[in-house]
Amino acid sequence: MEGGLSRSEANGRFVPMANAGFWVVFEGADGVGKTTQIDLLAGYLRGPAGGGRDVLTTREPGGTPLGVELRQAIMHGDHVAPRAEALLYAADRAHHIATLVRPALEAGAVVVQDRYLDSSVVYQGGARGLGDEVERISMWATEGLLPDLTIVLDMAPDAARVSRDLDRVERETIAKAAQMRAGFLARADLDPGRYAVVDAARSIDTVHGSVVAAVLERLPGLAAGMGIEPWGTP
Repeated sequence: MEGGLSRSEANGRFVPMANAGFWVVFEGADGVGKTTQIDLLAGYLRGPAGGGRDVLTTREPGGTPLGVELRQAIMHGDHVAPRAEALLYAADRAHHIATLVRPALEAGAVVVQDRYLDSSVVYQGGARGLGDEVERISMWATEGLLPDLTIVLDMAPDAARVSRDLDRVERETIAKAAQMRAGFLARADLDPGRYAVVDAARSIDTVHGSVVAAVLERLPGLAAGMGIEPWGTP
């Protein structure tokens, strides 16, 4: 399966798309090292060992010029009503997928992304109490596109790892860090074939090794013959 999933017009199920690319999303609480691991994975995949791939790194919100404006409104502005916030995230996601992610996948690139649907489900849907509608709105906004692999960087909440210069959303998520950690793990349990939970409390290099192994296990044409250990290997 490459290039995400899309909703079938006929029966409403999600079915593989025919994209040539591969899409990896990183999820997890603030402070678990997503930015570091995204940069390391992108560098690996661009290099000879990773196949010299064309790699796009992006994030939500803020992966497009419109997304930058929405990110500013959501994260650095005044209070935003929870339902309005969920709709702003969905608007950013719809534009981001249509103008950046989907074209990159269709062109054969590997997309490595910081946050996607799971963050909205866990934060707006769970921690902010908006329920299942958050997921349904996002799936409609993106025409059902789902990553090939979602890597959940997991560790116990640790305030010492979080920047002191927090935006509005970060302050609210830190206050519910344990609830959100449980939410990400619950999401991964629902579909183990599309998720890899990686222990992020280890050294940066060790976590990177597990991330690379998880990606190569699912990325066609690279893992075979390379002696890659299973992604869960410490």
